Amino acid sequence: MNVLVINCGSSSLKFQLINSESEQVLAKGLCERIGIDGSLTYQPAGGEKVKSQKAMPTHTEAIQFVIDALTDAETGVVKSLDEIGAVGHRVVHGGEKFAQSVVITEEVKKAIEECNDLAPLHNPANLIGINACQELMPGTPMVAVFDTAFHQTMPEKAYMYGLPYEYYDKYKVRRYGFHGTSHSFVSKRAAELAGKPYDQLKTIVCHLGNGASICAVENGKSVDTSMGLTPLEGLVMGTRSGDIDPAILEFIAKKEDLDIAGLMTMLNKKSGVYGLSNNLSSDFRDLDAAAAEGNKEAEIALDVFCYRVAKYVGSYVAAMNGVDVIAFTAGIGENAGNVREKVVEYLGYLGIELNKEANGVRGEEITISTPDSKVTVMVIPTNEELAIARETVALV
Repeated sequence: MNVLVINCGSSSLKFQLINSESEQVLAKGLCERIGIDGSLTYQPAGGEKVKSQKAMPTHTEAIQFVIDALTDAETGVVKSLDEIGAVGHRVVHGGEKFAQSVVITEEVKKAIEECNDLAPLHNPANLIGINACQELMPGTPMVAVFDTAFHQTMPEKAYMYGLPYEYYDKYKVRRYGFHGTSHSFVSKRAAELAGKPYDQLKTIVCHLGNGASICAVENGKSVDTSMGLTPLEGLVMGTRSGDIDPAILEFIAKKEDLDIAGLMTMLNKKSGVYGLSNNLSSDFRDLDAAAAEGNKEAEIALDVFCYRVAKYVGSYVAAMNGVDVIAFTAGIGENAGNVREKVVEYLGYLGIELNKEANGVRGEEITISTPDSKVTVMVIPTNEELAIARETVALV
């Protein structure tokens, strides 16, 4: 079966067409600037990447262009829509309603819409993508795969905040966690590589990208994760602050005359390593280069990031009373050997020994701890699209 995986943003749409039997990516691409002027980047397997400007007033036109590209007589990879057996949609927030992926029905769409308050930038866009696909592919089964679903196994002690209980009761204010498809995929792959049953392993997955989160996976279940009600909590990230003293907000609001919207913009878009580096960059390659030249703010940004990762890893070792595997993934986790080394330096008490030669490898699946290391440390490239395709096939 060929599965079309759709990841819809407010003005963008990522897609991959995956053959579920071979798990080969047949084609992939990106629609950008939807609602403005529009562009489509398309690349068939083994072919050249082609970018074209196309007017995309709505997501419906964007998905039509994706279908046209996939079925094009010259560069397409299928002859007709009949060769696409299902569509898997990434949906960011499922709240407490969804603990697993589901086939999309009108009732499911209504439940997703009810979670819009929890993810106002993402869920409405995800629904737009679902509706557009249903309009253009009415006979094709569709599945919603939720970023939050994997973390619904967390116990109350992990997901409840120290706030009045009525806010959970009335508004479901609690920790939800994100990057669930990535944490699920990587933790399962870690068990395969370790040669141990998934339900008998304690794994900590470090998903380190521009958005970053850490997850404790005990016996195949997420028992804690660093992101919270929203993706703002937890680690210092590219432009997000991560954990801070909440009273800082009142202090800065008074000093800078900022309202709630101004504060949220500061926390989400002007903080993290970008803010710490004095607005130098949120890209770790830029920070590395600047730090090598003696830029103090860049050094601080890198040190703070790695320190926060190590602290969370340590807390999850305590939460699970041990750890068998630590896995690094996502853009920084897969490529930044210096970040991995800095993090592991804090973890000597676990009996970890780093293989520095292996740690120099970028973007490949590899074990970077030595054979006599008491905890296995791995780099495992994430594949959220494949995880979505697998979930979709399992349901349809």
